[in-house]
Amino acid sequence: MRFSEGTHRLHWATVPLRAFIFLIIYFVLLGFPLLLTQTEDGIVLALTPDVLARFLIVTIPMGLIAVGTGLWTWLALRFRVDGDDLVVETGLLRKNKRRIPLSRIQAIDLVRPLVTRVFALAEVRVELAGGERSEIALRYLGRHSAQQLRAELLALAAGLPGQTPEAPERHVWRVSFGTLLASLILRLPVLGTSLLFFASLLFLLMYAEGGILAVTIPVMLGLIRAVIAPLVMYANFTVAMSPDGIRLRYGLLETRMQTLPPGRVQAVSIIEPALWRTLGWARIEVTVAGYAGERQALSSTLLPVAPRHVAMHLVSQVFPGTNIDAVSLIPASSKGVAIDRADGAGTDDVVFVARHGWPCRRTDVIAHARAQSVRLTVNPFQRLLGLATVHVDAPPGPVQVAAADRDLGEARAIVESTARRALAARRSGGGDPTRWAR
Repeated sequence: MRFSEGTHRLHWATVPLRAFIFLIIYFVLLGFPLLLTQTEDGIVLALTPDVLARFLIVTIPMGLIAVGTGLWTWLALRFRVDGDDLVVETGLLRKNKRRIPLSRIQAIDLVRPLVTRVFALAEVRVELAGGERSEIALRYLGRHSAQQLRAELLALAAGLPGQTPEAPERHVWRVSFGTLLASLILRLPVLGTSLLFFASLLFLLMYAEGGILAVTIPVMLGLIRAVIAPLVMYANFTVAMSPDGIRLRYGLLETRMQTLPPGRVQAVSIIEPALWRTLGWARIEVTVAGYAGERQALSSTLLPVAPRHVAMHLVSQVFPGTNIDAVSLIPASSKGVAIDRADGAGTDDVVFVARHGWPCRRTDVIAHARAQSVRLTVNPFQRLLGLATVHVDAPPGPVQVAAADRDLGEARAIVESTARRALAARRSGGGDPTRWAR
């Protein structure tokens, strides 16, 4: 099936799926309370004829509304690939047509929430340049149809014919469950929080003091957020390289497949907490063009944990032609407040690198072709010492590249040289990743 031929709809199973979700919400908020009755012993579940009649009188119309809503939503969305555009039409009574140039595509994700896996469905999320409201979400297509649509969009966005078969991939790394769990635990904030949780739990069991729950419960929720949530999200994490970009697959309950076309990664941060450095581990976070707001936060991890040499190899694939460890880093001024002498900043012909932080070390990397601006800032304390900070700005995201506490003259020289390199990189074509296959 080719999506450039005719107009297409979502999978028919989206109708019962949306109706099922609607009825679940109804039952939790209203349906179940209808089955409860106030008695002398309190509120009890009473399946008497009167209660069941009252429940059915409300539930049957709600069921019809749920099916009607699902059917309306299914009929209201149509899409097709028209030349170099993705055309999405919405509405029945009032129709709206949106035409998206494929050259604006920044990333394509295939997401499979747990409930959709029962129906063999997948959601296609097309991320576009343009901010928080630039996402196109097709909920839901059959799994194979979703994969075919993704391959066709990627081929057309790259400047290839739509019938081009999906590019082969080369496996880079798979994060084992044990390594992921150990990496989440072996962080100083998590270890400290765990000690506080067990201490408060022990105090609660020994003295039966209910007030300690004010400490235990928030600490437990913090551990769930820091350990359990990312463990579920990044389980089975695999990275592969292909001609159409970086392919990421991960997720335990909700599985996700991301494809980042070449040139969409704007900046990279290699993160090495103190305990990880003893094991030779590192994590990679990225700023990706097209993602914004919550979507940027959820899609900022390129590799949750891996041996450092694997992380560096992946960075060299993201920014071809560079070796981060080979870039000579000049330490910050001795008049500054730097503690770790491994901190510093440097550049080569491809990237600008800034390393900072203790005990959690971060190495921030941005390609000259991706730099949007270079600026110099001086705070009041730096002004007294004759220091400045150089910022190499990428699009908004988790990675902020800055060389702090440089001598003022050196900072000005860095600004001028980095601006020249960025201009030269853009003129050579490194700043335009559209139609990359041509």
